[in-house]
Amino acid sequence: MLTETEVRAILEKMKDPFLNKTFKETNAIQEIKIKEEKNHVSVKIALAKTGTPEQLRVQTAIVEQLKDAGAATVGLRFAELPRDVVEKYSENKQKTTYIAIASGKGGVGKSTVSVNLAVALARLGKKVGLIDADIYGFSVPDMMGITERPTVRGDKIIPVERFGVKVISMAFFVEDNAPVIWRGPMLGKMLNNFFKEVEWGDLDYLLLDLPPGTGDVALDVHTLLPSCKEIIVTTPHPTAAFVAARAGAMALRTEHEIIGVIENMSYYESRKTGEREYVFGKGGGEKLAKELQTELLGQLPLQQPDWNDDDFAPSVYAEDHPIGKIYMDIARKIVAKY
Repeated sequence: MLTETEVRAILEKMKDPFLNKTFKETNAIQEIKIKEEKNHVSVKIALAKTGTPEQLRVQTAIVEQLKDAGAATVGLRFAELPRDVVEKYSENKQKTTYIAIASGKGGVGKSTVSVNLAVALARLGKKVGLIDADIYGFSVPDMMGITERPTVRGDKIIPVERFGVKVISMAFFVEDNAPVIWRGPMLGKMLNNFFKEVEWGDLDYLLLDLPPGTGDVALDVHTLLPSCKEIIVTTPHPTAAFVAARAGAMALRTEHEIIGVIENMSYYESRKTGEREYVFGKGGGEKLAKELQTELLGQLPLQQPDWNDDDFAPSVYAEDHPIGKIYMDIARKIVAKY
């Protein structure tokens, strides 16, 4: 026979699906009654919102856990939390800064920027998540040397953590690098799952590596995260900057704040002579930043990371690597602003 203390202990660990806080933190448990002769447990729980699909999932989880603990039957009633409690924890939830990394075209190193910027923010002591939202061209796990897959706890997906960054990617949900052949609505659903079904915990920054261009996924991000900020990645070639301006224009039209522009592949510097060669031309990043009325956050040269066989991550630069230092400078600029 379950006791009230045992029931309370089970419920206090469960979370409000909207506030991501435990029932103990929100003082959600309003009533517990136990009918010993029938081994029936009756509880009343307050949620941030009622009459939602999320409430149904909470209801199912409560019934399952109480029955697993020994209850024969479970009765459930729901109420809404006081407004001041919801506002208190909603404010806490909004502390996460969402940053989308976008580009007008592929091949400019957008995913490399996403990975290294996320790692740099984590090196500054920030809690960082990274969504590989480039659903057709997912590459983040491979770039970071991730070999394991996410786990499932309850009804939540637990992201993989590497270099202090929590990562989720379409790559975790396909077999043998299979191509993804989906239409727009299915892509939007998967992206929504990355936000709603993943246990991110408390994050300072959640970065999104967007597909290139202004297609379905980019549009979904603008809809799902109206307060998202953006960084536009380009190469110094004027044509690349011209194409990248489309992604920037889309961000501005949907009222996303553009944090700045990062110019990748700015030059090649010879390790022997120190001479710089501007392989892809000059000026694209500055021109784009000026057109979008934003800051040129940094210019990254062409150079590959130093690989470490014991801790292999083919696209992550060490903190003391010259390019790693540039990423740290960019990360510091972002932290100073947000």
